[in-house]
Amino acid sequence: MALSAEEREAIRDSVRKICAEFPDGYWREIDRTSAYPQAFVDALTKSGYLAALIPEEYGGAGLGMTEAAIILEEINRSPGNGLACHAQMYTMGTLLRHGSEAQKRRYLPKIATGELRLQAFAVTEPDAGSETTRLKTRAVRRGDRYVINGQKIFISRAKQSDLMLLLARTTPYDELKNKTEGLSVFLVDMRETGGGLEIKPLEMMFNHHTNILFFEDVEIPAECLIGEEGKGFRYIIDGWNAERILVASEAIGDGRWFVDRASNYAGERVVFGKPIGANQGVQFPIARSYAHVRAAALMRDDAAAKFDRGEKCGAEANMAKLLASEAAWEAANACLDAYGGYGFAREYDVERKFRETRLYSTAPINNNLVLAFLGQNVLGMPKSY
Repeated sequence: MALSAEEREAIRDSVRKICAEFPDGYWREIDRTSAYPQAFVDALTKSGYLAALIPEEYGGAGLGMTEAAIILEEINRSPGNGLACHAQMYTMGTLLRHGSEAQKRRYLPKIATGELRLQAFAVTEPDAGSETTRLKTRAVRRGDRYVINGQKIFISRAKQSDLMLLLARTTPYDELKNKTEGLSVFLVDMRETGGGLEIKPLEMMFNHHTNILFFEDVEIPAECLIGEEGKGFRYIIDGWNAERILVASEAIGDGRWFVDRASNYAGERVVFGKPIGANQGVQFPIARSYAHVRAAALMRDDAAAKFDRGEKCGAEANMAKLLASEAAWEAANACLDAYGGYGFAREYDVERKFRETRLYSTAPINNNLVLAFLGQNVLGMPKSY
């Protein structure tokens, strides 16, 4: 049942109160020390909001995509960043939609309570990049086990997660007629992989605990397979719309943070005898980015509503991600320009958010691929890649 506007506003208020307990200084220190925001994630887990999309029968909140989007937007509108825990929201959808009842009963209640953490989503590889059908990591069936060998890159939160959703090749590429087949999804308990899984941290421009994963003869039970062997690519695609909507929500939250900070600072900072916000060169970029953030939010709302109604929303979800990431980046630059030299000082938090929000134009999918999707699948133009 859809929630009322009042109920959704209550969710916003509740998330804001949680985020208010973790002010600028908390996130600034987390970023400075490259630490994981464990206290924040624990608070969000305790509130039940991290289990928003898990049905009530499995111990979750049973909310819709619209409500999940509100939660992540508000986290990013605060000094915080939802990337510390957002993967659990969309990753568990693969298990929910394609897992067996036994798998759902085994894992979802513990994920909902926080007893188990599902934060790692292992798809990308060094050579394949966005060309997912070219993945090389192999999972070979041997009796009641699968043996995994290969490498994954840009995998966030692997060290902060108990479970990992893994996409691996179960049929060699050159043996396939349909190149979208031959990939399978596994829910891997990383606590039971022995010494065959190496997690090597990558130093990045933002604090997202990103890693390279090396699999060397890692054995997992065959019961880790989700759904049917060889159909994993379709299962992953099935979750992309949720991912796009939630990432768009984070970008919108960032955009609102930048607009709020920039407009407040522009009203207070006095140069040449007047607030800098009185100058159109400062005021107009902030106002324009505000309009674009609001427009992106409307597209996100449309995508989330269609998702919740069970309607096709691929175009809307992709456009929401495109528009939101561009609007957030525009707002980031307007904010940095307004702050001037102070914007580069860590104590003002602009430079941290600036680094973090730049990611959304590139990942989890590059905006050029979004445009290619729209051009081919929505506008009917020739395939460009």
